Formats: sequence, structure tokens, C-alpha cells
Amino acid sequence: MGKSIAYKILEKNLLTGNLKAGNEISIKVNQTLTQDSTGTMVYLQLEAMKIKDIKTDLSVAYIDHNTLQTGFENADDHEFIKSAAAKYGIIYSKPGNGICHQLHLERFSRPGDVLIGSDSHTPTCGGVGMLSIGAGGLDVAIAMAKGYYYLKAPKVLNIELVGKLNPWVSAKDIILYILKTLSVKGGTGYIIEYSGEGLKELSVTDRATMANMGAELGATTSIFPSDEVTMDFLTRQGRKKDFVPLYADNDAVYDKKIKINLGDIKPMTAMPHSPDNVVEVSRLDNIKVDQVAIGSCTNSSYTDLMKVAKILKGRKVHEDVSLIISPGSSSILKMMSKNGALADLIESGARILEAACGPCIGMGQAPKSNGISLRTFNRNFKGRCGTKNAEVYLVSPETAAVSAITGYLTDPSTFGEMPAVEIPERFDVCGNYFIYPKEDRKDLEVVMGPNIKPFPVNRPLNENLKGKVLLKVGDNITTDDIMPSNAKLLPYRSNIPKLSEYCFGTLVDDFHLRAKKNGGGFIIGGENYGQGSSREHAALVPLYLGIKAVIAKSFARIHKANLINSGILPLAFKNKEDYELFDEMDDVEMNGIINALNQGAEIVLINKTKNKAVKLTFEGSKRDIEILKCGGYLNYAKYDRN
Repeated sequence: MGKSIAYKILEKNLLTGNLKAGNEISIKVNQTLTQDSTGTMVYLQLEAMKIKDIKTDLSVAYIDHNTLQTGFENADDHEFIKSAAAKYGIIYSKPGNGICHQLHLERFSRPGDVLIGSDSHTPTCGGVGMLSIGAGGLDVAIAMAKGYYYLKAPKVLNIELVGKLNPWVSAKDIILYILKTLSVKGGTGYIIEYSGEGLKELSVTDRATMANMGAELGATTSIFPSDEVTMDFLTRQGRKKDFVPLYADNDAVYDKKIKINLGDIKPMTAMPHSPDNVVEVSRLDNIKVDQVAIGSCTNSSYTDLMKVAKILKGRKVHEDVSLIISPGSSSILKMMSKNGALADLIESGARILEAACGPCIGMGQAPKSNGISLRTFNRNFKGRCGTKNAEVYLVSPETAAVSAITGYLTDPSTFGEMPAVEIPERFDVCGNYFIYPKEDRKDLEVVMGPNIKPFPVNRPLNENLKGKVLLKVGDNITTDDIMPSNAKLLPYRSNIPKLSEYCFGTLVDDFHLRAKKNGGGFIIGGENYGQGSSREHAALVPLYLGIKAVIAKSFARIHKANLINSGILPLAFKNKEDYELFDEMDDVEMNGIINALNQGAEIVLINKTKNKAVKLTFEGSKRDIEILKCGGYLNYAKYDRN
């Protein structure tokens, strides 16, 4: 049987396990990346492991999230990460250099290698044929310390692209169309592998856009072939030597296949408040726009921003619209300043931010009350933008630029001829924001400011657990709901006690008080609990507040792994309708937990308040069980000599 691209890479890097979908395997990790929102925890964990050198071929610490320095906290975190990078031999990317995923795509991505990153949009580098997986921070710390990563071997979903794109339709519209088709749960348990003649329509940065938003499908990662388009991209980036051709076999076996005709796709938008709430732009009438934000790791490439500059050249941003542009990297900003495109953007009335995540992560540029914001970003969860009652629509750069001119959400295909963008023969790389580690790193120490607090470490799992149901939530609860992210809270990513005051802040105001009053307890969740980002704070903060278990209908992949890594039991209702038998403040207990986990048996959850008993299941490997029994991955790693 022929092999998919994904399984060729997994086979090349396989360390342990039987490479068959559903089996736990470990793979060699070639590269890692962190960003500053998750990086402090990663490097605190690395410190706790007391290693001397990292085991990866290359690791990079990016500063791109918390770049708004209204106090000492972010600057202190950056200094800590910089000193940790110097100590362990990690490349450090200074603030202003750009967004980790765009930068890594440009400077370090390698077809056929494995990249693990402490950010859910790490799959961006799948655009060059790199197996790039988002993971929790502790998984990334272990990957750096020991060189491996454990995962359940995913199934592979092949999406074959055929036909040609219509004018004004781009990669963002394709992935929104796929989200409409599959939903935010449609990729769960799969690697999405793209193929077909339609790939010729897509540049590497187009492919990266689609791979990036595979995270919104719940996929483990997304990957494209490494072909002549890839070689062209790497050559223009001055990295031709990194090119490796990589294709699926003609008779490759896939677990599922779908075919999409690019000619069927029109300009699309994801309406509030989910990336899969997608319709054609032309079907919406008279939506007045207050803000347009262009950028993020999804759509901040040179090509994306040059299209925007071409559309805006000689035109004026509507007087009622604030247009915000965040370049993906310092190199892109440098090139646009040289070729005149930056001047065109400024002349139109656009606001230019530094090359960073900015408003996508909630770091500034919150819309006005009840505002309508069009964004070329990847997520539009309620409140993520910083304004709870704002409505965010996800659109392509083309739709965003045209709408910024008209003042209304506008189908760009009504705007005349689509502008063409020429790609330079050689990208003008800006390298002075990178700090490369010195060979002699002896006696280097990390620098910790007063905002950096110790991360919580769990105790070994008890055989019996009891407590109250502190919170009951519905389907598709996001990590933004569990641990909100905005300009006010991001500076406290290294301060778990402070963050705990805002746990579940988008849903209730008093969760931390409930937890403290009752000595911790349990959470009841619906389908796809924990979707969204890789932030392990959504597990570490509940751990700090004494959460013993989360019982849900189903879990998102990364968050479930983070719960296990923190020593919090993620258990699923055997019968999903049993979810209805629980309410907040019910007294519950479960007994014989360790014995049940060891035997692969069901766990009985007793609702003492309602005198009901239901069956729960744990889906995980023997290794996951050992991690839970130890009280989390850090405790387990002390005894793992691999």
C-alpha cells in the first residue's frame, strides 16, 4: 500500500510504537518553537528538569504576543525568555521581528521535518511539507529536553483540490469553505493532507494560510506536498538548500477523502462567534463596518499585504472605519517600506502596527462597544477581541481591504479587476532581530522578575475523589473561555495566582471564589470541550484552583493532553445524555479510580445530591494513565530515563 506524506514523515521520525492510526507512538522532534505568551511556562518547566543542553536540531523562542509594555511584566518575561534561550542554546527572536508562524515559515521551515510548537497554529509550516504540530508547553519543554514527542497516531483525511479559483477568491476563502463543510470538530483525530491539480493555484503562503486554520477544524495538523512551488518559495527566501521533494505515493491510502472544486468557492466570511459559522459574503446585506484588521499568522504574508496595498492605492479608507494592519515579519515590513507599498497604505488612511500578533490575541485594538470588526484572523470567539459585545467576522485580505473602502462588508468580486502582485526574485531578509546562542554558555543564569511565580505541580492521583460540581458548561467551550486572553491579562501569563482570578471569566465572574470556598471540585462540559489555542494555562489555572477532573461529552485534542499533563482527569460520559443529570453545586464522588484506569474499566460517578450514578470512560494510553497517577507529566518525567 502506498503512503501518505504524513505517514512518510512519521515513519522517518518514529522512535517507539506501531505506526497505525489510534496507537500511541513517539517521534523524534527536529525543531520546536515557543512564543512569549506560553514561553515563560515552557522555560520554567525546562529549568525544573535541570537539563544542560536541548536535544533538538533547532529551537526558537519568539516574542510576538505580549509586545504591549504598559508595565514591567511583559518586559520582565521577555528578559527571562531571552536569558533562558541563551542558557540552553535557543535562537531568540526579539520583539518587532514578527509573528512566530510567519517567521518560522520564512526562515526555518524544512520539508519532511517535525516541528512541535507551544501554539495551536504551529501547523502553518505544513505549507512547505513540514509536519508541524501544536502542543502544550510542557510537551514542548519535554521535546527540547529529551528530543521526543508522544501522540496518538492520527488518521489521515485527504482533501483533493481540483479546478481553478475565481477572481477575488483566495486561500482564506477556501479554508472558510472547508470549515463550513466540516465544522470546528470535523478534523478531530485527523491529519489533513492536501492534494490535486488545484494545488498549482496556491503559493506556499496560501497553503500556510490553510494549514494555519486547520487548527480551527480540530485537526492534529495539515500538510501539503513539497513541490516546485515549495522550491520556488525557499529559493526566493535564500534557502534553496533546505528544499526536499515530498509527495504522497500514487496509491496512498487515506482514512477519508473529499474533493473540492475551487471554482465552486466564492468570497466567504465566518460570522460571529465561530470560525465555522460561514456564509458567502454576497448573501449578507448592509453590514456597516467599524473596524478592519488585517494581519495575524493567518494572513500577514508579503503577498497578502501587497494585495491590500494594491487595492488601497489611490483610494481612501472610509471615514467611519479604522483600518489596522499588522505585518507578519520585519522582512515584509522592510520590503514594503522600500517598494512604496507602505506609503500607499499610509496615504489611504491605514494604521500600521508593529510586526506582531497584536489584536488577534487581544493585545490592543479592541473594537468599540457593539462594534463590527472584520478581521483576517483565524478565530472570532466572543470577547477574544477585547470587547465582549463586539461582533467579529473573519474574511480574506481582499474582502477586508475592499470593505475598508466602502464602509460595509462587501463582496470584492464587485470591485472591478483583481490586482496582480509580483513576487520579488529574492526576499530582503531582515536578520538583526535574531539573537543566536553563543558556543560558550557556561555559567549563564536565567533572569526572573517579580511577576514570574512558580507554576503549580499536582500531587499523585488519589484512588477516590469527591467534591462539588463547580461549573457546568455547554458545547465548544474554548480555551479563551477557560482562561481569557486580552491586553489586561496577557502580562500575567507567568503569574498563575493572579490569572486564577479570571478563570472562566467569559462565562461567570466568581469561578475562582467557588473553587476556593469549596476546596476545588469538578467541571461538567459538553462536546469539544477546550477547543481553540494550545495554552496550557487553561489547565494550569484550574489545577491551581483545585480542579480534580473534567467530565465532558468530548474533548479537543490539545486541551485534553494539557489536562493529562497537569494531572487533571479528563473523563467522558459513556452515555452523553447523562450530562443532563448534573447541575452546579451537586455533590459528586468517584471511587476506585486508579484500579479502574489500570484495568481499562469504566469509572462510576455518583451524584449524591440527586442519588444518581453514571458511567465514565477514559480514552488514553497506558502512558497517559501513568502520567495521571504520578500527578502530571513533570512528575512522570523525573522517572522517565528515555
